[in-house]
Amino acid sequence: MTQATAEGAPEPARTQQALIELSGVTKVYRSGKLEYPALRGVDLTIADGDMVAIVGPSGSGKSTVMNMITGIDRPTEGTVTVDGQRIDLMSEEELAVWRGRRVGVVFQFFQLLPTLSALENAMLPLDFSRRVPKRERADIARHNLELVGLGDKGDHLPAELSGGEQQRVAIARALAADPPLLIGDEPTGNLDTKTAAEMFDLLHRLNSEGTTVLYVTHDLELAGRANRVVTIRDGVVAD
Repeated sequence: MTQATAEGAPEPARTQQALIELSGVTKVYRSGKLEYPALRGVDLTIADGDMVAIVGPSGSGKSTVMNMITGIDRPTEGTVTVDGQRIDLMSEEELAVWRGRRVGVVFQFFQLLPTLSALENAMLPLDFSRRVPKRERADIARHNLELVGLGDKGDHLPAELSGGEQQRVAIARALAADPPLLIGDEPTGNLDTKTAAEMFDLLHRLNSEGTTVLYVTHDLELAGRANRVVTIRDGVVAD
């Protein structure tokens, strides 16, 4: 039985629960007889509710780390645990279901379908997962567009939107399943400085509401806006 805290004694400090844990992760890419070690034993823990920037020179392995966390790629050795689940042990089908429910990904080049409206793009994850009744999907997507400041642009095609607006649609799409983790791979790489700053204001707001935000960036100024900066160099965590 747990002993009761003595009256008047200070309560023990609460610690944030880990959402992401990489332990001894290596990744070796092979092409014929050639081997390229992208990760060389990465240990990384990210707390639930944190906002973390991953930085490093080109080819350092930072995007490979992100691919491990999203289950897009698998480690050669080591374990990847996200939200208490060993995703490195999941089948491709299990990963697809897990990813659709637990992770939202925002890419540098937006990757919106050009023939679909902003609303239809924001609905896509719900259409794929089929977890939400069809009659409710548009309402959820419309709410997410309002959340990112595009409530009046739902009927616009991507070509009718600015780069910043397209990225906001991509964020609304990533939020479709209300995931606990939002990941950005150079999410401001195609945006001007002012629009990038506005994008980070939005990410900060989402983080303040409880979403864990993790993003790769080459911009050290934008990285400095995170609560924590993780540097990857030569396939290892350098700090």
